[in-house]
Amino acid sequence: MFDLDAIKTCADITRSQARARPDAIAQVFEDRRTSFAGLDRHASQVANGLIKLGCRPHARIGYIGMNSDRFFEVVFGSFKANVVVVGVNWRLAPPEIVYVLNDAKAEVLFVGAEFLPLIEPIKAQLTTVKHFIAIDGPHGDWPVYESWRDSQSDADPMLDIKLEDDVVQLYTSGTTGHPKGVQLTNGNYISFFDHAQRAGWGGYEAGEVALCAMPNFHVAGLNAGIMATGQGATSIIMKQVDPVKVIDLIEKERINAMFLVPAVIQFLIAVPGVEKRDFSSLTRVFYGASPISEEVLVNAQRVLQAGFTQLYGLTETVGAGTYLPPEAHDPAKGKLRSCGLPYPGFVIEVLDENGKPVPQGQVGEITIEAPTVMKGYWGKPDATAKAIVNNKFYTGDAGFFDEEGYLYIYDRVKDMIVSGGENVYPAEVENALMSHPAIADAAVIGVPDEKWGEAVKGIVVLKPGADATPDDIIAYAKTRIASYKAPKSIDFIEGLPRNPSGKILRRELREPFWAGKERRVN
Repeated sequence: MFDLDAIKTCADITRSQARARPDAIAQVFEDRRTSFAGLDRHASQVANGLIKLGCRPHARIGYIGMNSDRFFEVVFGSFKANVVVVGVNWRLAPPEIVYVLNDAKAEVLFVGAEFLPLIEPIKAQLTTVKHFIAIDGPHGDWPVYESWRDSQSDADPMLDIKLEDDVVQLYTSGTTGHPKGVQLTNGNYISFFDHAQRAGWGGYEAGEVALCAMPNFHVAGLNAGIMATGQGATSIIMKQVDPVKVIDLIEKERINAMFLVPAVIQFLIAVPGVEKRDFSSLTRVFYGASPISEEVLVNAQRVLQAGFTQLYGLTETVGAGTYLPPEAHDPAKGKLRSCGLPYPGFVIEVLDENGKPVPQGQVGEITIEAPTVMKGYWGKPDATAKAIVNNKFYTGDAGFFDEEGYLYIYDRVKDMIVSGGENVYPAEVENALMSHPAIADAAVIGVPDEKWGEAVKGIVVLKPGADATPDDIIAYAKTRIASYKAPKSIDFIEGLPRNPSGKILRRELREPFWAGKERRVN
């Protein structure tokens, strides 16, 4: 459990555990095992290294690399230096990465080996980055992370850090074509630790073993490591999620708890011979980021024989919102399509277009009022003011409450598509498609997909006399935006349906694909 008497800010996370259990193992990554004392020492060294590079409190530093123990060292070191970690989604296209790092004004960039070929061609465009550090070994004249770290003092800097200070800035896909930096503070995280425990799902016992497998640039992947370390549990860190390796690690490391997105759970229970594997150590499985089908959920419970908890939240709320506890996962209770109950102390409402609560059972926009709601969108006061009204964060999700207070997601107010746990905004994809020389008009929708929940579909109007194939258009889109955002299929149409003000009527385009579905997200 979190000792919130000892953890006043995020900088205290490794300090508290180094005092309580210095020799216990904090992190396992491939062949490296690091104690809590060792992790705290490395965090101090990283902090002093960042300070020596000229990073003043509240500066932004970027990290682009696969999951590793080094990532969390940088995170915990940044906490102590009072600088803000910007985890870069390495699935983004080069222009998107340039935008994120320049928007954040990142001063230092840590780069994993896999992404050196990605960063080198755009290095000159990163106008605020003064220092590049190679995470995994020599690269030109860049400092090598381990040598750089070990050359620093291990004296804890013990800076004066406030609850309102930012600790993490994660970028979400943008409704207008550019991602937005979500500012999460020490206070947001301390509240998250408290409320997750009070909800009954967020407590670990010291010495338990937790899997950290989801990408580190997602709030869920970041939270998995922070939650485990803050409570004295051992983090088993996977470089990249792989269902077969997940099963192997559960058996080898005797994993007790893990967070996975629904698509990975679906792949995991489809691994040949999975029912003969040893899951006896596994007690808790957390899932979220996208809806899950009842069939997958029932089969996963049967195979894994663990307690399942669904978590619904957003980056803007540190991932907190509602939870569907294990006891509600009995199919006979009829709650498997629900995303659960509000955290204790959270005010979650379903509102109409005038900001008034709708009657129970009716659909409206979900709002969250809680101490985990972000400070705001970095450098975007107008977007912040639109998203947070009277302390309520407007999620963009449409849903309803049942008679027992369980929340259900029905649709999305803002047209967002969730594919394999990744958020995709139609505007981003449409901007990319509209730059194709053969396209006169384009709309993007999410359609049902058995594997990924939803798949991105482009609906395109060609210019008179122009010719392009679906494969041509998809390949072109991948040069402009991340591959996961690019359409998986293209339909051609003579003209897009629009309302009198010219807005695309995406619901009309979606209707044929979602007809007969009880909910309009998959």
